[in-house]
Amino acid sequence: MRLVLLGLPGAGKGTQGDLIAERYGIPHIASGSLIRDAVASGSELGRAIESYMRRGELVPDELTIDMVSERLSRDDCAQGWILDGFPRTVRQAIALDERLAQNNLDVQMALEIRIDPEEAIARIARRMMCSSCGAIYQFDGSGPQEETCSSCGGKLYRRVDDTEETARNRMLVYMRQTHPVVHYYSQGGRLYSIDGQRPIGEVFADVELYLRRLVNPRRVGEAR
Repeated sequence: MRLVLLGLPGAGKGTQGDLIAERYGIPHIASGSLIRDAVASGSELGRAIESYMRRGELVPDELTIDMVSERLSRDDCAQGWILDGFPRTVRQAIALDERLAQNNLDVQMALEIRIDPEEAIARIARRMMCSSCGAIYQFDGSGPQEETCSSCGGKLYRRVDDTEETARNRMLVYMRQTHPVVHYYSQGGRLYSIDGQRPIGEVFADVELYLRRLVNPRRVGEAR
């Protein structure tokens, strides 16, 4: 099972990616954590990526695809993987297909979690994250907010860029750079769109309807 998750910032890709990973026993690979891990590794690739980040420059596509390819080559990806936050551009999507084809592989399915832009902005503006495990929480501001993560007990915090103004800018960047990736996968017959403006469980139920096309139902959950 080789998947790409697409959707506006705040659409719930991370939440659905975690649920898929738990259900099917494959790694959920988020681009942000992938970059942090590469830099922390001190590898030649990690140092090259860090040099661009320190200069405030975009990491070149070639280095980004090298980083992703290295991660996908690890043993835990042998039965599949979920990419979240990559590819960000059509150029990266094409490069990913080319790298995978070298090993007779491909992206089997791209799942687009669709929500209204205003809903996405509202979600971003009211979310908090766990400083330890990265879990995301949504608060509506109508009452006292929790201070600790219910999963690991870590302290919750609000990211400095999770503001309405920044969220609106992120929407514009997404529509300009990443939304064309949706059309790229659609043209190849690999895109499946899901209404993300519903409870998490209902969204995941639709996700599973599509994923069952890729797996033998008798094997579902074996890797838990």
